[in-house]
Amino acid sequence: MKTVALILTYNRKEMLTICLDAVLSQKAQTDIIVVDNGSSDGTADLFAGADARYACDTIHYFSTGLNTGCAGGFTFGIRKAAELGYDLVWLMDDDCVPSETALSELLKYASEYMGSFGFLSSKVLWKDGSICRMNLQRRTLTRNVKDMSPAVIPVVMASFASLLIPMDVIRDVGLPYRQFFIWTDDWEYTRRISLKYPCMMITSSEVTHFIKDKSKADISTAAPDRLHRFRYLYRNDVFLYRREGIKGAAYESIRLPAHILRIMRSSLERKEKMKRIGILLTGTFEGLSFYPEPDRLP
Repeated sequence: MKTVALILTYNRKEMLTICLDAVLSQKAQTDIIVVDNGSSDGTADLFAGADARYACDTIHYFSTGLNTGCAGGFTFGIRKAAELGYDLVWLMDDDCVPSETALSELLKYASEYMGSFGFLSSKVLWKDGSICRMNLQRRTLTRNVKDMSPAVIPVVMASFASLLIPMDVIRDVGLPYRQFFIWTDDWEYTRRISLKYPCMMITSSEVTHFIKDKSKADISTAAPDRLHRFRYLYRNDVFLYRREGIKGAAYESIRLPAHILRIMRSSLERKEKMKRIGILLTGTFEGLSFYPEPDRLP
């Protein structure tokens, strides 16, 4: 089975080199596809030119030419992986650093369950060695994994931080929704897969996610320059949970008022509170009429 690591990057050249070196150091060898989402920091120089650090036959570099978000970048990269004839795609962001056995552990279980699983997901740690709450998998629609002592844990949703997917599954369910741009694209995609296939977290496969904050995104505490992203979050979440029927609607009916209450109880000025509630409501109402169609492989 031909495996490729698909790394999405955007203006994090130095972090990308750390990720690449970790993938190149894997016990299980893999080819690499790097999708550059229109970086302007000289990322392309790592792969071409006289001083290219990663110019080799097993590393394929592609640039989208513009920032298409996580959803667009991974969709673009999966298409390239299919065109190049890979059977398994190992997805991650450029700030993920896999342990040297992360892939071999996934492949061990992939070999055991081949043909009968939708995706395999790794345990994601933060830079201090604790569990990265941002990337906690879910055992059910609303419940996170808590007990990580089993070697294999059935899950229904996971992040793109070290996710192994068979190409046959991708051909069946389609590609991620590129229209999502950012946030919830991984949640939606893995849920779409788990609705048709059993999916698992492999706790012996570990990666470290070097994000600034390991907690989940919170509109009540987010920096002002990141607020625009939450419009995508609430729009995409409504689409995801709307698809779940009554259970999803019940979850959203509790979650959204709770988020508004959290904003109201914050120490923000009243004007800022109203601004954030406005973003939440705008995204939520947009989600009610948001009907993207998934792209599909040939």
